[in-house]
Amino acid sequence: MQRHRLLPLPAVVLAAVTAGSLALSGCGTSAPQPEAAGSSATTAAQASTASAQATRSASATASASTVSGLPTAPGYEAGQIPPVPLFTLPDLSLLTSSASSFTPDLTRDISSVPGVTVAPARCDEAGTLQSSGRTATFYGDGSGTYSDSDTTVNNYGDGSGTYTDGTVVINNYGDGSGNYTDSATGITINVYGDGSGTYTDGTLTVNVYGDGSGNWTNNATGEVINIYGDGSGNYTNTTTGVVINNYGDGSGNYTDSANNLVINNYGDGTGYVNEVEVEVEDLPQVPSIGDFPTIDAINPVESCGTVITLEDGVLFDFGSSQVRADAADTLTALAGVLTDSGAPSAFVYGHTDSVSDEAFNQTLSEERAQAVADALRAQGVTATLESAGYGETQPVAPNENPDGTDNPAGRQLNRRVEVFVPAF
Repeated sequence: MQRHRLLPLPAVVLAAVTAGSLALSGCGTSAPQPEAAGSSATTAAQASTASAQATRSASATASASTVSGLPTAPGYEAGQIPPVPLFTLPDLSLLTSSASSFTPDLTRDISSVPGVTVAPARCDEAGTLQSSGRTATFYGDGSGTYSDSDTTVNNYGDGSGTYTDGTVVINNYGDGSGNYTDSATGITINVYGDGSGTYTDGTLTVNVYGDGSGNWTNNATGEVINIYGDGSGNYTNTTTGVVINNYGDGSGNYTDSANNLVINNYGDGTGYVNEVEVEVEDLPQVPSIGDFPTIDAINPVESCGTVITLEDGVLFDFGSSQVRADAADTLTALAGVLTDSGAPSAFVYGHTDSVSDEAFNQTLSEERAQAVADALRAQGVTATLESAGYGETQPVAPNENPDGTDNPAGRQLNRRVEVFVPAF
């Protein structure tokens, strides 16, 4: 009996997909959705299959296991079509973890120990901090700005904010959407907050539409993957000449032009390897693609920074500004934390109680602050350290009781050195 060769399935009609731009108002704009792919191809395949079945009998079909010498796709048996490759999202941590750029916690690893306390520096009122070309302004409502010669950070207190350092620009709109651009690397990431998003780095382009569909293009390798979210998809490699079509109904085809190999699977248990008819299993559907992750909203600026308070007894003998030898471990630990945290600057403030005259206390507080700053530098701290003394002018507890008697506990709290690390 003469065997009739079935014509290859028509190529799936690719959907034209483009990513919508992100509205600057902060509302994520949904990316356009791809058209339903493979429907016309599937109809044509079914018609072609029905016609072929009418002209051949079951006995005319050879089992792939009994046909020898047939060409195969690398790593597969005769008649088997490799699956359409799935693609994974590239590393999006550049954007999804960028919230820390807006409310950095530079001293999160500092723990309170006896004689040393760590607490947030409250910023309930508007104020501006300036240090070595750096300016941080806090508005008391959770918002704030920071700038230096290279970087500008705006935290609007409502979950949104902007960051730029001349090369990198980050916009977080506070509703799960945002974008990231790096002019040096060519990386651009757009997250729309509804599961869709885009990524490009000049070589790789990824579009995810939030409904299980998406596409992936690698300009360097000539590979293109389209996944339509309905079980269908295709893969093309212009470098190797390999094309895979899966129509989502069990049918599909494979072409390797470099090796003159064409495989057709008609989704009814039959197919062709070049001129030879074989029995084949239906193709499994192409899985859907996951969603683009949303971006966490930015935490408001609840604190100007961190204050590390060291009791004077931990560092100095009474009336002295000479750091005691047994304070070395405390200062070494503090220096290590400041270095590891990456704090660019810190302020060292000295304070005394009201015993002795004001002039003596002022000088003592200045000398103690300077001694701590010098000790931290000697331990390898490279952050800018500015020191100042306030004498007895900023007590945190009463030096005397209401009846005028001495308050030793209060005076002890007032004799202190504070290390202030700004939030920006």
